[in-house]
Amino acid sequence: MKKISPSLTLLALAINAFAIGSTEFISVGLMPMIVNTFNISLSQAGLTVSLYALGVTVGAPLLTILTGTWNRKTLMVSIMGLFILGNLLSAFAPTFLLLLVGRVLASLAHGIFMSISTVIAADVVRPEKRASAIVLMFTGLTVATVIGVPLGTFIGQHSNWHMSFVFIVVIGLIGLIATSILVPKGLPIPGKINLSGLARIFTNKSILMSLFITAFGYGGTFAAYTYLTPILEGTFRFSASTVVIILVAYGVMVAIGNSLGGHLANKNILPALQKMFAALALSLLFLFISASLASQALGLIATLLLGLFAFMNVPGLQLYVVQLAEKFTPKDITLVSAFNIAAFNVGITLGSFVGGQISKGSSVVFTPLGGIIIILLAMFLIRLAQKDQASKL
Repeated sequence: MKKISPSLTLLALAINAFAIGSTEFISVGLMPMIVNTFNISLSQAGLTVSLYALGVTVGAPLLTILTGTWNRKTLMVSIMGLFILGNLLSAFAPTFLLLLVGRVLASLAHGIFMSISTVIAADVVRPEKRASAIVLMFTGLTVATVIGVPLGTFIGQHSNWHMSFVFIVVIGLIGLIATSILVPKGLPIPGKINLSGLARIFTNKSILMSLFITAFGYGGTFAAYTYLTPILEGTFRFSASTVVIILVAYGVMVAIGNSLGGHLANKNILPALQKMFAALALSLLFLFISASLASQALGLIATLLLGLFAFMNVPGLQLYVVQLAEKFTPKDITLVSAFNIAAFNVGITLGSFVGGQISKGSSVVFTPLGGIIIILLAMFLIRLAQKDQASKL
């Protein structure tokens, strides 16, 4: 049987990531329509986002534990089947409760997909190309930010919100077909995962610290990013139509930063991450200064710089924990990857909460400062990790 090219396998993973990335925040653009359909409050409609994030956080490690002995290709096909089922339920939900059930089902697929696909991406390429492979897989999420979510929202606005979820189901079906054809059958299977694996992970100082680095380093961005639209409209006085264009440009910068981050992390991860976090903190500081001056020109530059550095760290953070797992807990690589996916979502929750408290207590202008503090915590932990590494040499 002809061997499947790693590039084609990564393409299949990227298509699935595009589908999953599109559904994660699609309900944000559809909230006014969901509110009107079910006659609920905006805060209730917000459950379509918060419960999704909770599902990812819980589902990633839990389902990874339950599926440790599954063939990886069979598992990936099943994941996309669950994803399609969840979005079909959301698309035709007659009640708000069933819409939430559909969102939770899709989020469970999201969580385990991100943990499994990262390991698959690293497995199908040479060791020196692993970070770049993870970048290619994550490109699907980036493209979803730039194209998938705006297109899904556009479809909802010009037909109804049900069709937005149908659009995502179609993408999921394409991903399912691509997985069936392009993902190899003989990928390594981690095997049965038991409670001793959890003990190995959470008693390992290096791995535990890496999870906190992920949560703080990734989450700091969301203190400001969650409230970026109010900042652009309320502080910088950009029109709503201009904000849409800026957010698309922001997504393009995210794609560039993501690619650069993968290349930078291929060799020496911790020093690279430290520099990325420093650049991210400075971009948040520039955003705060620009907002304080209410300068549109500076605000535009600051937003684009934030996009460049916001998610540059993602490939390195994911590869770092995989490398630590290979070194300290080789039987638990997939589970460690799953907990790191959960850490990303804990970071989102933390950053958004901090930004929300700052916004409530003072002004959205100060949200970037909250993000800087969170990122500095990640930089401090990286410094500790570097010292720990040096002491063992």
